[in-house]
Amino acid sequence: MVRKDAQPDRRKRQSAERAALLGHLPSVDECARELTGRAESRHLRRDYVIAVVRRALQKVRSGLLAAGHQPAPRRDEIAARVVALAAAALNDDWPGLRRVINATGVVLHTNLGRAALAEPAVSAIVEAARYPSNLEYDLERGARGDRDAAVEAELCALTGAEAATVVNNNAAAVLLALAGLARGREVVVSRGELIEIGGSFRLPEIMALSGAVMREVGTTNRTHPRDYAGAIGPETALLLKVHPSNFRVVGFSAAVGVAELVAIGRKHNVEVIEDLGSGALVATQSYGLGHEPTAAESIAAGAGLVSFSGDKLLGGPQAGLIVGKGALIERLRVHPLRRALRCDKLTLAALSATLRLYRRSADLNAALPTLAMLSRSADQLEADARRVLEQIAGRLDADFDLRVVPCLSQVGAGSLPAEEQPSRALRIGHRRLSPDELAAALRQSQPPVIGRVSADALLLDLRTVDDLDLLARALAAALERLGDKDAGAQRLPQGKERGK
Repeated sequence: MVRKDAQPDRRKRQSAERAALLGHLPSVDECARELTGRAESRHLRRDYVIAVVRRALQKVRSGLLAAGHQPAPRRDEIAARVVALAAAALNDDWPGLRRVINATGVVLHTNLGRAALAEPAVSAIVEAARYPSNLEYDLERGARGDRDAAVEAELCALTGAEAATVVNNNAAAVLLALAGLARGREVVVSRGELIEIGGSFRLPEIMALSGAVMREVGTTNRTHPRDYAGAIGPETALLLKVHPSNFRVVGFSAAVGVAELVAIGRKHNVEVIEDLGSGALVATQSYGLGHEPTAAESIAAGAGLVSFSGDKLLGGPQAGLIVGKGALIERLRVHPLRRALRCDKLTLAALSATLRLYRRSADLNAALPTLAMLSRSADQLEADARRVLEQIAGRLDADFDLRVVPCLSQVGAGSLPAEEQPSRALRIGHRRLSPDELAAALRQSQPPVIGRVSADALLLDLRTVDDLDLLARALAAALERLGDKDAGAQRLPQGKERGK
């Protein structure tokens, strides 16, 4: 037990130690001068170098205070540490967004950017970024046009809709549709479709934000046609159907299909809008997956509006696509929110090029990276995995255990959540290093390799890897460094082992 009169003495001692430690810290200018003229800073702005040094100094300062060094390191030692840390940061010429190798087996991985774009879409982005374009200019009339013109004709041709508009993502599409068509009035929706998806999108909150009044019907697991019909009244603006993209209700359940909902709406003169979420333009059954409703099916069933994503199963850039009846689309075009939610020229350029592939490409699976990944067979993936294994196996020591194993991959991004595809993975184990340590090391490779930890090993699923040779080089270099580091740790003198 510490005596009461001893506590002030201890605090004074700790304060004195802290002051002594901070007194050894070099100044920002001192460290910046040390970097002047070095290759790391030769072509950089001085204010940027100062900012990097300041961050490095703060990091070193925090580390010293947390460690409570006694005695404090010498001033020149601390300065050298700060300069080394700043130099490393200045040498890092990677932009904020870096290329990574997706070996998770999740084709549309939200955290890794979802759909990879086709080459024509990439070229279209470069063209739109480099030169002026007719973004909102009608070349025939020589007057202002509408940016939807870049994609509307293709969207209508692919879905059978009368008109189309595009905003920055599907959440924005739902918000615009509700605000533009139902503000201050009721929207009838099943309780089983009050979804929440990643990134804090919760349908009740979006409904409230739009100004619409949510009218829930049915139960979590069962909603019937009579539930919708009984809820329609003078204040009803819309019937809303939401595709539960990221979950499935199974067992004792019932839902009302869009065609049946449209029939109810027509009887009461109420439009139906459907949020398809992921939204496919092709039959997903051809990839060994379950059926994912398409926008064309919903339009054919009579839905007034259908919204879906551009960067999921469609395989394009992030965008919220809204297709449907011309009169309804026009009401959205003139709504103030549309300008706030609209897409930029780069997105529209990529989306236009992607949609043109759907209409013109003789081999869509080869043209679109997303569909190419979904169409890879287990035999092809087996061969790919063995090719990578052959390139790296001979370069690693006996502590590593590498083998090709069967696994299951997923579509991802809330698309077909209950569906999995047979795949092949490179399984990496180590005699002393944990799977988490292996995964962390691969995240530091060039480029970073992102796998998934399963049971007692790290798995690299080949379905989502787009460059086998790049994976092999990054993997071999990272694992060799890891093996050397581990071997060095094993040679430490007794009492200095890892964790002691």
